[in-house]
Amino acid sequence: MNNQDQIEYWNGRAGQNWAAQQDYTDRILGHITEAFLAFAAPKAGERVLDIGCGCGTTTFTFAQCVGRDGSVAGIDISGPMLSVAQARAQASQADIPFIEADASTYDFQPVFDLVASRFGVMFFAEPVGAFANIRKALAPNGRLAFVCWRAMQDNGWAMTPIAAARPLLPPQEPIDPNAPGPFAFADKDRLRDILEKAGFRHIHIEKFDGHMDMAATVEEAAAKTMTIGPLSRATAEVDEATRTKIRDAVMGALKSYATPEGVRAPVACWLVRARP
Repeated sequence: MNNQDQIEYWNGRAGQNWAAQQDYTDRILGHITEAFLAFAAPKAGERVLDIGCGCGTTTFTFAQCVGRDGSVAGIDISGPMLSVAQARAQASQADIPFIEADASTYDFQPVFDLVASRFGVMFFAEPVGAFANIRKALAPNGRLAFVCWRAMQDNGWAMTPIAAARPLLPPQEPIDPNAPGPFAFADKDRLRDILEKAGFRHIHIEKFDGHMDMAATVEEAAAKTMTIGPLSRATAEVDEATRTKIRDAVMGALKSYATPEGVRAPVACWLVRARP
């Protein structure tokens, strides 16, 4: 996919689904978000840019961290998700600009102390050029911090539903592991090479292993995997009878993650920090 493909995707049904599921995604990503915020360590008075801000949850949290003396802006290509972010800002009277634009080409000024992203930087067609452009947003002594997924096979929340559904899906084209998408930065060495070629130094990449509370029941968890996430893409064009069979298969597979607290699946991420 090129960036135009991504723009169309995130402004179509996928973006609308993610916007509608904002409360749900905030909940299931909560464990990761806490770890990422501690890692990024926004400080009072800093100026923060949130790349791929989506519905604005991390943006609002950054605003709380930097306080009245700091400032925050969010940028995303998804109009539906930004509409949610803007409505939330208006409702809370938060003075936060949300920019609908492609961070890989946007004309940034070097004013931000921290450029951060929670799962918003893995979709660039030309990642080296994209990160080189993002680097322009950093003020002197500024820093980049983001969290991204490791390999799909290490992320049970994604791999288990896909594996359960695969026998029922139409033939799938082989996926280039480096193509734009959630798991594009699974290869740690490739990720480091991209950042170095984009002009970043002092690169620190560490593992984060945690969990995702997918839903209270396997029924709900299976339904959600077919609404947002990798399985939703794979099942977008299947007929209703096949969808029912896939949902049943996914429910069966997700039972292995059922706990008294709900369906809890493993997650595997990279926490990444760098400076120009």
